[in-house]
Amino acid sequence: MSTFAKRERLLLADLLETVGPDAETLCAGWRTRDLAAHVVVRERRPDAAGGTLLKQLAPRLEKVMAEYTAKPYGELIRLIRTGPPRLSPFQLKQVDEAANIIEFYVHTEDVRRAQPEWTPRELDPVFQDALWSRLERAARLLGKGAPTGLVLRRPDGQTVVAHRGTPVVTATGEPSELLMFAYGRQDVARVELTGDADAIDKLHESKQLGI
Repeated sequence: MSTFAKRERLLLADLLETVGPDAETLCAGWRTRDLAAHVVVRERRPDAAGGTLLKQLAPRLEKVMAEYTAKPYGELIRLIRTGPPRLSPFQLKQVDEAANIIEFYVHTEDVRRAQPEWTPRELDPVFQDALWSRLERAARLLGKGAPTGLVLRRPDGQTVVAHRGTPVVTATGEPSELLMFAYGRQDVARVELTGDADAIDKLHESKQLGI
């Protein structure tokens, strides 16, 4: 049975193939080739992937990323499509769903929304619920660097506190848009911000949201 993670994986691979290796992305300093290499390294090189979080591994990650960025772009797309190695924990459906739904959704949007005249995807309610479930768990981590209090709210009124503090800004939108906002893509996230005007400006300009 197909899963959301598998669907988003294939959508990302198809999109990367369509726009080519040198298209812009929302990831600062990265073209699509760099983003594709990142996805592959994350799944296939756990010895280096930890460098995104651990400073001690950062030099190794930089070296491995350079190696993969130099690979033929078509090979990177193939590796994304085929997924992680056979013995990788990502092969387990539960791990794949937990770790990759947001990863692939956000990176797909990193490519889509960097292109001119992009339009929002129509996402079914079940997928929005799945994104919300993961956002609830990750909200505190994503919002820990927020310069203000931050509450994320769905249109139906469900809320989660991403950062405690005052003044409080409330971001209202669909889970898919709240995810983009909480991951630091404020400029392209279609959310409504309410609260103190100065706090809204600070939050919108903050570079501290996300991981």
